[in-house]
Amino acid sequence: MMTTMITNDPGTLELESSELSLGDQHVDLVEEVEVPPMPMMASTPISIPAMLCDDKLLEEINAIPDKMGFKIGDVADILGIKQYVLRYWETEFEILRPKKASNNQRMYTRKDVENALLIRKLLHRDRFSIEGARNAMKELKAHVRKEKDMSQVFHKLENFNEKVDDLILDIRRVRALFK
Repeated sequence: MMTTMITNDPGTLELESSELSLGDQHVDLVEEVEVPPMPMMASTPISIPAMLCDDKLLEEINAIPDKMGFKIGDVADILGIKQYVLRYWETEFEILRPKKASNNQRMYTRKDVENALLIRKLLHRDRFSIEGARNAMKELKAHVRKEKDMSQVFHKLENFNEKVDDLILDIRRVRALFK
């Protein structure tokens, strides 16, 4: 569909257009362009660097049911792998350590399922070796720790700035008393 717009300022349009000059006015033939949807965001903030994260992984993370705990069969179904593969990954990746219930069944948290999805992505889609995926997960853990430390420093700086602002206000009040 083509629409025609007459305007004195041709720089105001951000759409694909073909411009024809007619004296002092510009006639823009504007083609309506379909805007791609925004990338899907995780329901809760996740700390995965952009190089390890892709749209499909975000969709899979968003598709995880809201449950308190997952049994190994549930996680295997979500991942589309066999249970023994999950047990093997537990021996290879220190980040994947589900708690065991009183009946000795593995209980995976949502974070465990997210980590398992990331491991599956690294091994199956990105074609990492076990060792390569293990190293990538260690780097991820270091990155998350560094990011957490930086956020703590930022929070402390914000608190410090608030205290300085309060101190400045107190000084101004005292100065106003002596005037």
